[in-house]
Amino acid sequence: MIRESIRRPRKRRVLPGFGLSLGFTTLYISLIVLIPVSTLFFKTFSLTWDQFYASITSARVLASFRLSFGTAFIAALVNIVFGLLLAWTLVRYDFPGKQIIDAFVDLPFALPTAVAGITLTTLYAENGWFGGLLQHLGIKVDYTPLGIIVALVFIGFPFVVRTVQPVLESMETDVEEAAASLGANRWQIVTRIILPTIRPAALTGFALAFARTLGEYGSVVFIAGNMPMRTEISTLLIITRLEQYDYPGATAIAVTMLAASFALLLLINLLQARLVRRDVAA
Repeated sequence: MIRESIRRPRKRRVLPGFGLSLGFTTLYISLIVLIPVSTLFFKTFSLTWDQFYASITSARVLASFRLSFGTAFIAALVNIVFGLLLAWTLVRYDFPGKQIIDAFVDLPFALPTAVAGITLTTLYAENGWFGGLLQHLGIKVDYTPLGIIVALVFIGFPFVVRTVQPVLESMETDVEEAAASLGANRWQIVTRIILPTIRPAALTGFALAFARTLGEYGSVVFIAGNMPMRTEISTLLIITRLEQYDYPGATAIAVTMLAASFALLLLINLLQARLVRRDVAA
């Protein structure tokens, strides 16, 4: 029996240079991300395990962790709801001033965080425009965790809007009209057609908003009041440790936040991939 070897023609790429591109990408990622992050981990090696554990489990540090992660998570949830509504309005409706509102969505990207913090503190202080009105209702915003959530919502909502908006723009209304002609009501169209389509983008926007607000400092430090055990966020505590020349203690807090953030983002990405596979299989 004679075997004939058949060689498959090698697929030629339109733009050659994969090796060079991959090498440049790896070098760039290493210089910008991997080396700085690894340096952060190496710095904690100057601590023993008992010292590291003591640095991240003190009452003050644990309180800052709960505040930082809790407020960032709540702000991301708020941005998911109202970010979807804002993106839907900008895509599906035409109204006077639409371009101006669409431009205002990007304002937190361009506005310095310190300016945003001073502005929010001025508005929500007890003698501010909004703070004075809320004070009559028994709601205090400045120097409370609620004020931190307000600042984080302001910083994070563009990530949800700009992530979901292109997906909504690419959706054809013919599918929704066909579903309506077949007898589907509005709730069924939203839950069975629109939400499954934008769900991966919404999860991506949630992850980006959460990751961005978790490390926020400038817009929060003014409105929070920075009271230990009450309104002191983890990033401020890191700055405090650095000012005290406690570099190992600061890096221990930073490494813990980094590890927890990475684990949560990995979980969100796995959930997103699972939902995509389920939608494709369906």
